[in-house]
Amino acid sequence: MPDLGYAIFIVFACIWILIGVVAVVALLKADDQKLQFGESGLIVAIPIIVPLILALAYQLVRLWI
Repeated sequence: MPDLGYAIFIVFACIWILIGVVAVVALLKADDQKLQFGESGLIVAIPIIVPLILALAYQLVRLWI
């Protein structure tokens, strides 16, 4: 039962990530802009996204092992 807290955390983290992605897309589409990710955008996004995905994946693996 103590792992239930981690499961709830992971679910809410995924929900917040989806909400953030939808909000960014909605803001860009409101100005009729194309969704483009250049090299500088990837340099900013990758260090944010990769550790987040690794942390969530670690918790998922730890939950089932």
